[in-house]
Amino acid sequence: MADKNVKDLGTVEQITEGLGSVGYISTQQISTALYIAQNLRKPILIEGPAGVGKTDLAQSTAKYTELPLIRLQCYEGLDEGKALYEWKYGKQLLYTQILKEKLHDILGDADSLSSSLDKLHDFDDLFFSEGFLEPRPLLTALRQKEGAVLLIDEIDKSDEEFEAFLLEILSEYQVTIPELGTVKSDVPPLVLLTSNNTREIGDALKRRCLHLYIGFPEEKRERQIVQARVPGISETLLAQLVSFVQQLREQDLKKLPSISETVDWARVLLLMHADKVEPELVRSTMNVLLKFETDIQSVDNKIVEMTKIANGERMRRSQQQ
Repeated sequence: MADKNVKDLGTVEQITEGLGSVGYISTQQISTALYIAQNLRKPILIEGPAGVGKTDLAQSTAKYTELPLIRLQCYEGLDEGKALYEWKYGKQLLYTQILKEKLHDILGDADSLSSSLDKLHDFDDLFFSEGFLEPRPLLTALRQKEGAVLLIDEIDKSDEEFEAFLLEILSEYQVTIPELGTVKSDVPPLVLLTSNNTREIGDALKRRCLHLYIGFPEEKRERQIVQARVPGISETLLAQLVSFVQQLREQDLKKLPSISETVDWARVLLLMHADKVEPELVRSTMNVLLKFETDIQSVDNKIVEMTKIANGERMRRSQQQ
């Protein structure tokens, strides 16, 4: 069971409702993964294409639980000093200068080299004490008294060595700082790792995590997402633009439009005072959905037919209702 001090996410149904209250349209699979993660104290490795809401899930979970969101953005070459902690070298240097200036006073009554060294050794611990420690995201998350949502974003961009470094933290929610000892979390953070599948994640890390795949949403859920993020959009325009995006994802493109790009396009269409999806409007705003010129050119001769299909689907739904 979850630690009694961890803020309870509630049941699977309550998680779905709670995420919905902050604008995230969850699914049974997503809400169940969060429920299991909290109660088993296991991190979730979320995989899927870029822009499907992986990072947004962590942000929305933090809003729903009213816990701090602590984010570690991964990149090639990320190491312990940037992820866990480092020493405030500038402050240490300043204190070294002060110590140098006070050296005569400190060693004034020392009567031998040995006693002088003993006096200087008394300052060793000072320079590697809490006052000189600079916590980074991982250590900050472990030290949160009320818990936190820890987002380790785009873990696939980091090196395999960094994955290995994470294993102790994700297994025991603790880390050892040689100069200070072991830091163990009183309230383990809810950990979400995201991956865009640019490389294969190692087996050791996968074993420690629950696996959650978030793909592109079906049409109904995508309409709900856009409606939650773009209040005031008409049902007609909503249905047409989502249908058009769904058709785009069936094309052979270098980069398929993400959910975030659908939301952006909806905002653009409202800005353009559009009441329906029309070919010329689509052409003039296609750069919001597609990010490669070759993709834009490849669908140009299909736009008229795709807009007809988008408009026709809405008409059939209206007739069925």
